[in-house]
Amino acid sequence: MGAAETDDDSVFEQYRDRVDRPLGRLFREYGTPELHWLAVGMFANVLARAASLLPPVVLGVAIDAVFLDRTDYSLLFLPTRFVPATETDQFWFSVALIVGAFLATAVLTWIYGVAANNFAHRVMHTVRVDSFEKLQSLDMWFFDGKQTGEVMSVLDNDATNLERFLDNALQNSVRLGVMVLGIAVVLFAQNPQLAALTLVAVPLMVGFTWWFMRTVEPRYTSQRESVGDLNTRLENALSGMQLIKTSGTESYESDRVRDASFAYFRDTMAVLRLNYLYRPGMELFAGLAFATTFLVGGLWLTTGTAPGPLTGTLSAGEFVTFLFLTQRFTAPLAEVSNIVDSYENAKASSERVFGLQDVPRRITDADEAVELSDPDGRVVYDRVRFGYADGDPAAPGDDDNSALSATGGSQTRAADLDPVIDDVSFTAESGETVAFVGPTGAGKSTLLKLLLRLYDVDAGGISVDGHDIREIETASLRSAIGYVSQDAFLFDGTVAANVRYGRFDADREAVVAACEAAEADEFVRNLPEGYDTRIGERGVKLSGGQRQRLSIARTVLRDPAILILDEATSDVDTETELLIQRSLDRLAADRTTFVIAHRLSTIRDADTILVVEDGEIVERGEHDELLARDGLYAKLWGVQAGEIESLPETFLNRARERRAETVADDD
Repeated sequence: MGAAETDDDSVFEQYRDRVDRPLGRLFREYGTPELHWLAVGMFANVLARAASLLPPVVLGVAIDAVFLDRTDYSLLFLPTRFVPATETDQFWFSVALIVGAFLATAVLTWIYGVAANNFAHRVMHTVRVDSFEKLQSLDMWFFDGKQTGEVMSVLDNDATNLERFLDNALQNSVRLGVMVLGIAVVLFAQNPQLAALTLVAVPLMVGFTWWFMRTVEPRYTSQRESVGDLNTRLENALSGMQLIKTSGTESYESDRVRDASFAYFRDTMAVLRLNYLYRPGMELFAGLAFATTFLVGGLWLTTGTAPGPLTGTLSAGEFVTFLFLTQRFTAPLAEVSNIVDSYENAKASSERVFGLQDVPRRITDADEAVELSDPDGRVVYDRVRFGYADGDPAAPGDDDNSALSATGGSQTRAADLDPVIDDVSFTAESGETVAFVGPTGAGKSTLLKLLLRLYDVDAGGISVDGHDIREIETASLRSAIGYVSQDAFLFDGTVAANVRYGRFDADREAVVAACEAAEADEFVRNLPEGYDTRIGERGVKLSGGQRQRLSIARTVLRDPAILILDEATSDVDTETELLIQRSLDRLAADRTTFVIAHRLSTIRDADTILVVEDGEIVERGEHDELLARDGLYAKLWGVQAGEIESLPETFLNRARERRAETVADDD
């Protein structure tokens, strides 16, 4: 893990740790619009639980009034005028009440289930979409260091945990509250003294639960982090399977997955050990409440005398009602462990979800941002300086957060950073081609990422058609720029859908014309289903040259005013390169083009060639001018042309130093 990644992880944790009352925030921000579903579900849940308490009460009254004929038939909250006069009628009345209670419980449970699920799934649908949209809006510094598996864990596992909490635990907690309160009311109404003994376990269970919640919370947090690490390790291994196999490093990767999996196992067992202590403990307390009721009530009933300090009488019907309701009381209390388990899991997950959503954006549109419509494509770099910040440049606790505005960028930090780009100035007139050459790591790609405003400059400025790019709407700026890199990314889908990406309204004729211009039409028509052939994730069913030509076709279809070609032909064979270069020449005609060249022969006709070394422009001019100067460009040209055997030792030493710095950062 590199230094930047470690710093970035700590910043992500800082935002997560600053989330205040995450579940309350979940309800405030996402639950409010769906509150009507929650209200219906809660109301139906309360009525269902109340109806489920009726059969034991009716049974107890029927035993005393109908079967033993010792008391009058009297039900709590039921006026006596509705009670039948004869014992036979009272019996059938009791049957009707019990059946009606079960039917009402079933119907109301169905209603609350549908309503509660509507609430939970609607909320989590919105959370997932909002989190993904926030993720898309974040700046490139976040993606430079953030582990893909951890982000996927937030969007998938953590969101699922919240959904389960809203769907099950929330409703179960309401059911528990209604059951405990309802049972307590009924028991105290029938026999307050025995009820007090039955419910004496409740304070003990509350204290035990409080201890469990405080102890298990940090363990859940560690568990969520370890599952993110494991997902990252698995995602990286699967993405790099070809490298693993060709390098013979299967055992090394297995060890890394084993370590990540064991960390997840260790953190999971830390949670489960507490759960397996808590759940039996809660069941023990609930069981003791039932045993106490049975012991005291049984002695009271069999001896006919109140045991110990208790006074009064206890009927057989009341005793049966107590036993049934205490058993009903036992099961919900024993489920407290599941509710707490889900609550703590959801709390840790919601902290991570809102931690992601709270990560700030540096690159935003200015208040008076202008739209770049019908651009000419004149680009000016004016004394540009830039350095990559380690992690979040606006992390919590920074004193200069207020200075990081849409137009201010990270200028307050520029003095603290080692510049990757230092004092670079040049102008590209509309329709001109500007080429960048130089050693790996010199800053060529970074220069053009600044034009796309993937990062903001630390000092100086970049303008398009006279507008500082920080004053242009970011969407319109990027829509005016076409970017073709050496790593052509394609989605799992059809050829036509991939070419149409970014111009979704383009018809089939336009797609075909773009492929013809990119020298791709012939191979596409030879695919099994032509333009409707699915090409697999990342275009794995195509060769590198085919993927590159589809990427070029996609750019042709967009018809941008400014074109960036970032070593677009560096990883293909000579024949494919000729095809791609021909399509690139056609694409670059009459538009401002920036080319990062691996093979210098492809840029000899550029209007301006800029030689970049250590983030600075050390030479500039046309091809023949630079050869005549016999500088670095001439040396690079000579090596590629075979006129000289190697580069000067001083240049190689600088290259070795850069490579050593890169390795040190990766370690």
